[in-house]
Amino acid sequence: MHISQFDYDLPEELIAQQPLAERDASRMLVINRQSQGWNDSEFAAFPEFVGAYDVVAINNTKVFPARLRGHRYPSGGRVDVMLIREIEPLRWEALVKPGQRLKKGALLHFGGERLSAQLLDEPGAELRMLRFNWSGPLDSILAEIGQTPLPPYIKREHSEAPTDRDRYQTVFAKNKGAIAAPTAGLHFTEKTIRALHAKGAILAEITLHVGYGTFAPVRVDEIERHTVAAERFEVTEKTAREINTSRVKGGRIIAVGTTTVRALESAVTDKGIFESQYANTNLTITPGYTFRATDVLLTNFHLPRSSLLVLVSAFAGRELILRAYRHAVEQRYRFYSYGDCMLIL
Repeated sequence: MHISQFDYDLPEELIAQQPLAERDASRMLVINRQSQGWNDSEFAAFPEFVGAYDVVAINNTKVFPARLRGHRYPSGGRVDVMLIREIEPLRWEALVKPGQRLKKGALLHFGGERLSAQLLDEPGAELRMLRFNWSGPLDSILAEIGQTPLPPYIKREHSEAPTDRDRYQTVFAKNKGAIAAPTAGLHFTEKTIRALHAKGAILAEITLHVGYGTFAPVRVDEIERHTVAAERFEVTEKTAREINTSRVKGGRIIAVGTTTVRALESAVTDKGIFESQYANTNLTITPGYTFRATDVLLTNFHLPRSSLLVLVSAFAGRELILRAYRHAVEQRYRFYSYGDCMLIL
């Protein structure tokens, strides 16, 4: 299928620039795959769609302050770097804007003179290699001078607002390693979690560290040729056992977010049995994929021509999803990371 078949028009003013005052105040478009229709609702009603023995699978990855702004040494030219993945201690794969024209050996300073790094490779590759000069744990200095890695469609006069470190993080985030939030989980509150427990549902935690692969643009015309880069994930023995038990009792698996879908679908066997895993997944989901692990999907609205929109279309059907997106635009839903959500039954 051509990537142009996953396009839609979105007025720029519908891209949410700030989170709502309350996490669970978002709107929720409820889509029914069987009836091919939808209803406008609110996320606060989400627990009403969950039953006893259902599994609500959440991604407990935690965003770290991966964005570094600094200058070149000795010229003083500004630099902007996004850390992607630690290869070994003090050696990182990073996204460096091509327009900065940084050559191999370039010295970069961040946080004034507090942290320095050297580029290890020549321009050309989308991701570059950095080696830091730092004597202690890098986490400590990143916590002080690093910034929240907000998506480029969220415009800030400064790189982050005072609320971003809290609000661009789920309430159940615990395992640090993501460069982007699993945004479907941003709507949850402690009240939501209590309501789910009261319904007899099981909250099962998985970890998938959201990396560059999740939001990297599709650069090929035919989506079957696109490959989402590998990301590290973990499904514990406890989580696998909970999901398997729930299925025996007739419960559904409700995946909170596309990253959770990717992890679950990577941890299930052809016979529908979940196995504990700590591995990389390079699973790329396109229309025609047979879902073995996901019965219901809660997800935010995604960018046109993105691998995430393709995944959601594979789950619910391209025509239904694009019609629902047009409805969401007409009804002035808020889009993307800080925006509203849809529940696909």
